Amino acid sequence: MNSSQELLDHLSRNSAPYEDPLLRVEWETLSLDDFWIPEQAISLYGTPEYEQLPEALKRRLSQYEFIYFISGALWLEGLFMERIARISMHSADRLDRLNYRLHELREEAGHSLMFIEFMRRSGLELPIRRFPKPRMATLVGRFAPFESAVFWIAVMIGEEVPDRMNRLIRRHREDISPAVHDVVTTHMIDEARHMAHARDTLEQHMETLPNWQKMLYRPLMRRVFRQFVHAFYYPTPDIYHLAGLPEGPDYRRIARNNPQRAAFIDDCVDPALQILRQQGLVLHWR
Repeated sequence: MNSSQELLDHLSRNSAPYEDPLLRVEWETLSLDDFWIPEQAISLYGTPEYEQLPEALKRRLSQYEFIYFISGALWLEGLFMERIARISMHSADRLDRLNYRLHELREEAGHSLMFIEFMRRSGLELPIRRFPKPRMATLVGRFAPFESAVFWIAVMIGEEVPDRMNRLIRRHREDISPAVHDVVTTHMIDEARHMAHARDTLEQHMETLPNWQKMLYRPLMRRVFRQFVHAFYYPTPDIYHLAGLPEGPDYRRIARNNPQRAAFIDDCVDPALQILRQQGLVLHWR
């Protein structure tokens, strides 16, 4: 048995004792009186406009930015589920691969239901357009061949980049709503298995990929990466409007020009960049 097959068996065994994510969240602790993400994770943090906000508006902005973040996660889960379902339906592949994919599909569906339940219970008015799906990332996620390096590069980006935000939120347990802590913890635990599988699969594909093909991938994946990061870490204008911020300033422009936000994003994306650099892909998000 090779190392990849051993990993699949290990991940499947750890996925087998499944617990519905809806049962892993103490929903009664969800309160609009709490921050939902720590202040340093808010897009305007560090700007004069943010410092001038009353505490209640800072708190409400944190709540809407968390809603925005899990809306992006919901889009990602949908992409993964679509591809897993399609490859499973037509697969004549090894049973261990099919077995793990179905475990992953079950977990992604559970995460999606958890995010929807969170939005429903939030009591907040939700944006009409929950998340601006990045065009190139969506096309690659939906249509790149499942057994291709470009698809697994996109999967690895989609797994790694939001995970760093989850980890930061989780580290500030005392500063946020307990229900939010439960949501990000549940998501992180399952996604750790998905990331291990994505990294292993990506390494297999990149080992046999000629250098000239890696060079062809770079412009495409740089665009995918940049679109993806900007979509996830810079909320749309309606988020600031729904949070009740004063009219007038262009808050999205302020966030994009905020050096503290850029430094925060650097910290969040650096692990993904390092993994890709090891595989011969030098990407950047700015």
